[in-house]
Amino acid sequence: MRKFAAAFAALLGLLCLAMTPALAQDWPTKPIHMIVPYPAGGGTDVVARIMADHVSQILGQPIYIDNRGGANGAIGLTALKQSEPDGYTLGFTADTSMTVNLYLYKDLAYDALKDFIPICTAVRLPGMLAANTSFPANTIAELIALAKQKPNGIAYGSAGLGNFSHLAMALFTDATGTQMLHVPYKGTGPAALGIIGGEVQIEFNNVATLLPYVKDGKLKVLAVAEPKRMPDFPDWPAVAETVPGFEMAPWVGMVAPAGTPKPIIDKLTAAMQKVLGDPAVANQFSDQQLTVMALPQDKFTALIRADQQKWDKVVKAAGIKME
Repeated sequence: MRKFAAAFAALLGLLCLAMTPALAQDWPTKPIHMIVPYPAGGGTDVVARIMADHVSQILGQPIYIDNRGGANGAIGLTALKQSEPDGYTLGFTADTSMTVNLYLYKDLAYDALKDFIPICTAVRLPGMLAANTSFPANTIAELIALAKQKPNGIAYGSAGLGNFSHLAMALFTDATGTQMLHVPYKGTGPAALGIIGGEVQIEFNNVATLLPYVKDGKLKVLAVAEPKRMPDFPDWPAVAETVPGFEMAPWVGMVAPAGTPKPIIDKLTAAMQKVLGDPAVANQFSDQQLTVMALPQDKFTALIRADQQKWDKVVKAAGIKME
């Protein structure tokens, strides 16, 4: 009887393995749920919604966005890890939750490269250092001088502890020998509202997130975080003009829970790259000051590994720890 049960179990396992490719080939047959581990309105959310709209048209099924912000993306990615690896729950995340959180949390509930399958990156997000219109400094040199006169007298916002906006300022203060007061928010959108409302005086944030407020005269630009001036905004200096070598541009991309069948990953990768290769989509991103970066699984994985090594050094040097 035991031999029969063992044989039956083995046969059942083989049948399941044989069925998986067939089921994956038929995917998707129902709507897809995509977790964005950041609040609505931020840079990652904006890109996720654009990509979801275009990819859903290729796949023939709607993709619904589920914003689960908090803990620098850890809450949303933990939920993604716990979901079924059937292709019906995906994630769209920024870099820091995949590359920095492991150095910030002692008991992080996920391992970026073991618990998820990188599918494809979408864009990199150029950043800017902006200030409230009442802030007295108008240039990077003036900011540095003011910060040195009043250590910790300038409050800067970020999208969260360990977020790219926090890391950018950590790089900046280290390079300039200054000290400023950090005020973390839960996402790039809330951080933008914080600086507009005067809760903080300056912050690094995505150009795409802050540009509408700059155009409306609610914020002023001190500099961009790109290596050189941006072609669309030649009057905005680069931080690197005053602080040589400075640059910071986060990336965002799609991931799936580990165990998701390869045919599904391949379909998603193909769909992502088709969308990102469309000139109309590229222009849509360009209009929002986003740069297309369509790295497939192998290069995406290599990018995550390289960034983990880079941020390990930065986080330790800055002494960034979860509060």
